[in-house]
Amino acid sequence: MFTDAALAARIDRVEARLSRAVGGVLSDALVHDLDGGVSVVSRPGSPINKVIGVGFTGPLDPAVLTDIETGWRLRGEHTRVELSTLADPAAAEQLSARGYRLLGFEHVLVRPLSEGDAAREPAHPIHRDHPDWQPILVEGFAAPDGTGAPVDAYGREIINTVMTDFARAEGFLRYVATQGATSVGAATLRIDDRIALLCGATTLPSARRRGVQAALLTARLRDASRAGCDLAVITTAPGSLSQHNATRQGFTMAYARAILVHADAPA
Repeated sequence: MFTDAALAARIDRVEARLSRAVGGVLSDALVHDLDGGVSVVSRPGSPINKVIGVGFTGPLDPAVLTDIETGWRLRGEHTRVELSTLADPAAAEQLSARGYRLLGFEHVLVRPLSEGDAAREPAHPIHRDHPDWQPILVEGFAAPDGTGAPVDAYGREIINTVMTDFARAEGFLRYVATQGATSVGAATLRIDDRIALLCGATTLPSARRRGVQAALLTARLRDASRAGCDLAVITTAPGSLSQHNATRQGFTMAYARAILVHADAPA
């Protein structure tokens, strides 16, 4: 599937609204709306803290960017920008000139949805709004599979806190996979602008490589197709097992995001 700058902007701005929704559950979150994108600072060290959805119409307003950097610094955070490789190169040049440094990349994969997806059923039982959703996500994310080239690693405490924020935010559908009476995997879906964002999926270490992620993916693609989505999107660490599993389910890489952090961050 061919991805141009217009589609990348559509996807990144949906991601921006996701960040805004999660950050918005906190009354003291620092949020700047930016020409379709957003800058969000929620909790200290949160993976929701980011500037995303920017650069598609050129560089950011320097005064606004200075305000953002100042606000982040006052929160004890280092400004982090996730910039699409399909953004205007002038935006990357601007950030480089301001001293932003490259931490790494994440891959954005896409898959068109069809009526056939609406008829597919997962190989394992999948439950909506199951009470084990948060505990499974915390346990699974706290034990990464060690594949790919991830930029970040988060401890159990921050993972649990962020999942609490996800649970409070509007617009998220929550899924749990079971084997027998045991919950073994969990995932999240957010639908916006006919795009299905497949986010927050993991399997307990003891149940990995048994088709749990494929079942969670099938259930979410089914529900997204039934809801009228035309595209599914998943973001992974480059070269990870998650990326491999997604490609086996028909996803193709659309573009990467460069993860850039302001120069006041420690090396």
